[in-house]
Amino acid sequence: MFMTESVKIFCGDARNELKKITDESIDLIVTSPPYADQRKFSYGGVSPDKYVEWFMPVAAELRRVLKPTGTFVLNIKEKVQNGERHVYVLELILEMRKSGWLWTEEFIWHKKNCYPGKWPNRFRDAWERLLQFNKSRKFNMYQEEVMEPMGNWAKSRLKNLSETDKIRDPSKAGSGFGKNISHWLGREMSYPTNVLHLATECGNKNHSAAFPPALPRWFVRLFTRPGDVVLDPFMGSGTTLDVALELDRIAVGIDVNEDYCRAVMEKLSSRNVGLFASARML
Repeated sequence: MFMTESVKIFCGDARNELKKITDESIDLIVTSPPYADQRKFSYGGVSPDKYVEWFMPVAAELRRVLKPTGTFVLNIKEKVQNGERHVYVLELILEMRKSGWLWTEEFIWHKKNCYPGKWPNRFRDAWERLLQFNKSRKFNMYQEEVMEPMGNWAKSRLKNLSETDKIRDPSKAGSGFGKNISHWLGREMSYPTNVLHLATECGNKNHSAAFPPALPRWFVRLFTRPGDVVLDPFMGSGTTLDVALELDRIAVGIDVNEDYCRAVMEKLSSRNVGLFASARML
């Protein structure tokens, strides 16, 4: 284990290394575990039919270390097998709910620069799931931290409306659930949707599936405050840890690949002068 006041890195299998972390000490977990039968070179690969069985011991430890007010964000996507999408992600969601997790929300990562290609029975894969799980219905969430500028669309949409339209926009279907346009008047910022439009990480960072820093940054800002603890149990190239430090959070990472552990240590120490001056290996 590599450790400083701001960073802890455990090198080993997450199912074992998580046991070294104190109960209810983590504010946010953001991770992208190896998808079924992928990253075979670096992680060995897990059969889709065995994925739930493999992941649930990890999920149990994550639930133990997460604070009651904390959040777990899981980036994952079903693979195609024998011409159809495998259902292991859906099976995992159901199994996690049975074990006590609340499936609070599902975000979508729209990959704006997804790889081009041609397949006989499908189109380019341009999105991935970001599943939000919680231990309780009351959890820390700072929505104002991810608000977005309204832009010019609101002015163009509202300029031709009558004063009556600006107060009430009744449903054309007569359902009674019409929009109240007045909510948009005078606003400069608005809350985002649950779709994140982000480019993929083109640099790769010597990792087979590095996600862009903007992805964990968005969730770190949404679910934590400075000084909170952020964990990535499959840290890979260390993007989540790097972002956590950038935002003045405490970063905890785990990875079974020693080369990745070493690379993350070197990267964080070079980007944070003096951070590892007191680092030690236990």
